[in-house]
Amino acid sequence: MTSLRYHELSQYLANARGMEIVVDAEGAVLGRLASIVAKLALLGFRVHVVNVERAVVTGDRKRVIEGYKLWLEVRTHKNPYRHAPHRPRNPIALFKKAVWGMLPKDWKGKKALKRVKAYIGVPEELAKRERIVIRETLAEELKRSEYVTLAEIAKAMGWKGVGL
Repeated sequence: MTSLRYHELSQYLANARGMEIVVDAEGAVLGRLASIVAKLALLGFRVHVVNVERAVVTGDRKRVIEGYKLWLEVRTHKNPYRHAPHRPRNPIALFKKAVWGMLPKDWKGKKALKRVKAYIGVPEELAKRERIVIRETLAEELKRSEYVTLAEIAKAMGWKGVGL
């Protein structure tokens, strides 16, 4: 596993073989990681993010989980008893929604989002590949004491935990 600073990432990408990169999300702050992954996808890299359930959202545990649960209560005016927007509940969908929020909302953003793949744990086909950790995204490097993992948020929203 390679640990890189953000300014070292461009040099790593220049020397990387192919246009694929594997990023380890363990301990990374969700928004910071999502913005870097979105930039890489816009540049044309296929980004595989592993251990996405271990990415963290900083803040008080109760406040963060209640903030995500508020999404589930939002309904539509059309027929609030039958229709509601789709809300992601598993860590992969929560991560991809965060990345989608960092991308432009046009055809470039849609193509870039298709280049982003997220995984719970490390799949066998990516186990032997070199994974990078971007140090500026780590909660410990940022000295954040309170945080909640995506797996905990997903379980609070009703995710059954398949794959853990």
